Amino acid sequence: MKQIKTLVIVALVCMSSVATLNAQAAAKTAHVDVSEIVAKMPAMIDAQKQLEKLSGTYDTEYKTMVEEYQNKLKKYEQESSTVTDAVNETRSKEVQDMQKRIVDYRDNAQKELQQKESDIVKPIMDKVKASIQKVGKAKGFQYVLNSEGLLLADGPNITADVKKDLGF
Repeated sequence: MKQIKTLVIVALVCMSSVATLNAQAAAKTAHVDVSEIVAKMPAMIDAQKQLEKLSGTYDTEYKTMVEEYQNKLKKYEQESSTVTDAVNETRSKEVQDMQKRIVDYRDNAQKELQQKESDIVKPIMDKVKASIQKVGKAKGFQYVLNSEGLLLADGPNITADVKKDLGF
């Protein structure tokens, strides 16, 4: 009798597992190419232009600082034998201060650029995500996967629908 109860329990567990697997297999799944969408979004193209412009500004300023540093260093090296030790020491400190300012500027520029990128890109990505969810739900999909990295993408591709929803 105990064995029959055990067999019935095992059979029920197996049947529920099979039912769960069948339900998961029947789940509607689609895929979307997020990279393609983001790369072609007018807002993202504008954002990239803004970031390139800002980066160019930082690069120009950085190059100017480095050039000024190199010129001053060259001048001080040429004059080092004709000036006093006190002047050379003062100049050495000045050069070290310039080095520190250059490094600090570069580090701050990188942080500011990363922050600006985050500030610009996050709303765009949020908009894409919302559109994917909207299109996926409207089409009755339970799962929408990013096709980037998928080894097999045999289901419906909703990339075009998401682009249309986003207006491009």
